[in-house]
Amino acid sequence: MAKSNRMTAPAPTPQEKVLQRVLLVSAIDGWSIVAVAGLGTLGTLLLGDLLGVGVGLLVLVAGVIELRGRHRLRRRDPAGMQLLVRAQLFLLSVILVYCVSRLGSFDAETAMASLTPEMEVMLKEGGLERADVLPLVQTVFYSVYGTVAFVSVIFQGGLTLYYRSRTGPVTAALARPPEPDNPSVL
Repeated sequence: MAKSNRMTAPAPTPQEKVLQRVLLVSAIDGWSIVAVAGLGTLGTLLLGDLLGVGVGLLVLVAGVIELRGRHRLRRRDPAGMQLLVRAQLFLLSVILVYCVSRLGSFDAETAMASLTPEMEVMLKEGGLERADVLPLVQTVFYSVYGTVAFVSVIFQGGLTLYYRSRTGPVTAALARPPEPDNPSVL
């Protein structure tokens, strides 16, 4: 049995493992945001919804900022962590401003004007009047935008805290010179 002359790469430090995890999380989150925002922006553009296009572009910018932060980390620049945090805070701000603006814009007349004649027939068959539907529509409207805002605070806020809490270990990992034989470090 021949002995291997190759040297084995040293095991990654805990800080390098944190860096790897941050790179993975930022890649998944950043590309997900870019994909969803890109498709959503195209969809709203096709529908002629200029507000939706604007919001979609702002969300797309947040995804790009996150990917730029990840790219900086891969180039061993610890300032990338600040971009990751800022991307989440920017995204959270966009989502909350949009949700609050929508919550303040409920218009009963517009909601009721959306009822088609077929829907009105179905309501009558179910023993309901137009006036009976308005509270349900309003409740659903507020519930949807309230839920989006709440989930965003939890998710984007949690990811902001995650990135902030990993800044020290990531900075320490980036301060070490890269191992030439260890491609897993970055």
